[in-house]
Amino acid sequence: MPPEGPLPDAVFDALARGAGGRAATGPLRRAQYAKHLLLVRRVLDAALARRHPDADRLRTAYDLLAAAQEAAPEAVAPVLRHPSVGVWARRTALALDGHRDEAPRVGTMAALAATAALRARLTASLEVPLFGPTAPLPALGRALLGRGEGDTAVVETEGGRALLSRGGARVEVPDDPHQDAPGWHALRRMSAEHAGRRLDLLLDDQDPDRLPGADLVAHRLTEREVREWRVSLRQAWELLVTDHWTIAEEAADTVVALTPITAPGGAHTSATARHAFGSLGLSRPPDPVRFALTFAHEVQHAKLMALLDLVPLTLPDDGSTHYAPWRPDPRPVSGLLQGVYAHLGVAGFWRRHRLVARGEEARRAHADFAHWRSAAHGAARTVAGSGRLTPDGARFLAATERTLASWLAEEVPDGIAEAAEAASHRHRERWRARNGTPRGAGHAAPTADRADRTRPR
Repeated sequence: MPPEGPLPDAVFDALARGAGGRAATGPLRRAQYAKHLLLVRRVLDAALARRHPDADRLRTAYDLLAAAQEAAPEAVAPVLRHPSVGVWARRTALALDGHRDEAPRVGTMAALAATAALRARLTASLEVPLFGPTAPLPALGRALLGRGEGDTAVVETEGGRALLSRGGARVEVPDDPHQDAPGWHALRRMSAEHAGRRLDLLLDDQDPDRLPGADLVAHRLTEREVREWRVSLRQAWELLVTDHWTIAEEAADTVVALTPITAPGGAHTSATARHAFGSLGLSRPPDPVRFALTFAHEVQHAKLMALLDLVPLTLPDDGSTHYAPWRPDPRPVSGLLQGVYAHLGVAGFWRRHRLVARGEEARRAHADFAHWRSAAHGAARTVAGSGRLTPDGARFLAATERTLASWLAEEVPDGIAEAAEAASHRHRERWRARNGTPRGAGHAAPTADRADRTRPR
């Protein structure tokens, strides 16, 4: 059974059905924050245990971070919660323990402490690492200090102000660190408000640890590009608040940062990363509907990945692979479960959108609903029959499958279900021609050959 402390049964069951709202995402968000705190502490403990040459400086930085958190917990929490902090701390702890073939970047602890000291209005002075000609401060931005000797800069904080210097170069962090200033590249705000509901995000197009594994846009977005993203976000948010309020509530409670990624072949692409809770990667949104759909899709991934930190749902990978209706390649059960849950969110989005859209847009929404409910339900049956679920996983998937099964009974306009079935057959035949019969093969029911224009799982 799921643990009653961090995740009560009612929350587990709500998540399994596919939604839950803030009552479900709140415990996940708090658990991820606790995970970040533990990982940051693990970096210090591992460095001390292995007598890392910078262990003393690391302890000093950690003590400053702890003092800032104690002095101003509400101001420092968003810094510690920022997705890249968890990514960095995990990578560094693993590298210190010898589990990653890379040099541990322990100096980032000082940059994290400097950011916390700035937010807590503490007085401090410490060295922070450089990345090329820049000195990043997590969750805030980076100072452009130019190239020169050495690989560190000095940060001095006092009274809520910060000065970064390197040789003769000096950069002041502005009063609002999310606004650009001379020598300062901010993580810019992305906000939207409609009907009293607000979404506040950061556009993270520069942090070194912002979204591991994604194809990141190589440049910082221009001001014109940022304005276009903001307009699209406001339109998407209005759509979510008006017609998809549960998705809106969950997005506002979980998503912290948007990270621009590339779009191979020009198709809209989105992504989440296993250990970057709160970060949503996406290519330039083509329209508000696709932007809103991205939240529906990727928040599902974020919820499930956070849940997996608390409750194992699948057994260890045994090498078996299965047909995935949304991908060209076979998937292990863990990956297929991710796809089922994400496309439960996609189907749910189209289920509502088909009722508010008009004309051809409504017909396309009906078609997408018919496609994704069938795809997710068929893949759920494959996962259920795989023998690779834990007891909690079986309970979780049963609730997910019940939701999808109920949607299969809902009517769509004449011809749409038949067209989806025919397209799914073509997709499955092409998949078989490409992959043959996968090891430990399990096959989901046929599904439509439609690009969901998100990163396939």
